[in-house]
Amino acid sequence: MKDAVRLAVGTLSVLPMGPPGKVDREVAGQAMVLAPAVGVLLGGIAGAVVAGVEALRPDAPLLAAVLGVVVLVALSGALHLDGLADTADGLGSRRDRETMLRIMKQSDIGPFGVTSIAAVLLIDVAALTACIQSGYGWQSLLVGAVASRLTLPWSCRTTIPSARPEGLGAMVASTVRPTTAALLTLTTALLAALLFRLTGNHLLAVPGAAAAVLASTAVALAATHKSLRTFGGITGDTLGATLELALPTTLLTLALTT
Repeated sequence: MKDAVRLAVGTLSVLPMGPPGKVDREVAGQAMVLAPAVGVLLGGIAGAVVAGVEALRPDAPLLAAVLGVVVLVALSGALHLDGLADTADGLGSRRDRETMLRIMKQSDIGPFGVTSIAAVLLIDVAALTACIQSGYGWQSLLVGAVASRLTLPWSCRTTIPSARPEGLGAMVASTVRPTTAALLTLTTALLAALLFRLTGNHLLAVPGAAAAVLASTAVALAATHKSLRTFGGITGDTLGATLELALPTTLLTLALTT
């Protein structure tokens, strides 16, 4: 488990963590199960920034939202945004499977990639701003960070193969049991609802928090289905893209229900 923790933190963040002593598919699968826990760590730090800015400038929710999103992106090393851009460029080319996969491996970013990053970040900031104005700023960013990383166990479930024989996708594909992913989702939804119940006064926010987690899961299921049909499985890029699509989905659901 120690190796899995190191792999999860080292892969999903820029936080200092020693390298794992052993990396195999079993350890990789455990790391994907631990992904939501890494989300707690990153979301907690970013949420603290939001809370701090709110305390200093309660009249500047946009500033708090921008800084919170920037910190979350920085803590992840913008790795997932890169995956989103590569996946968008591949899909946007509308070419055959091999050509799309080749485009996704290239280091440059095309117009589809730039547009996807801009759109996702704009929604993140706008939705988080609305959550802050509703009194659930740091809570929403924390839940969003956890729920978006909850997509990784779903994307790596045993029924989803890798699109390539090598790379991160090949290491983590088909390593997580669907029952494990479902249990993680149920636990996350319940804890999110409890958090909103204990820290707020709006009862409607409680089911909204649970719904946001379920919406993130729906994104994971839809994205992996698309990856399976288009690429034949997942890649490291599609994992990052799914995570980045789930974050604005979660924040937007919270903004509309709290």
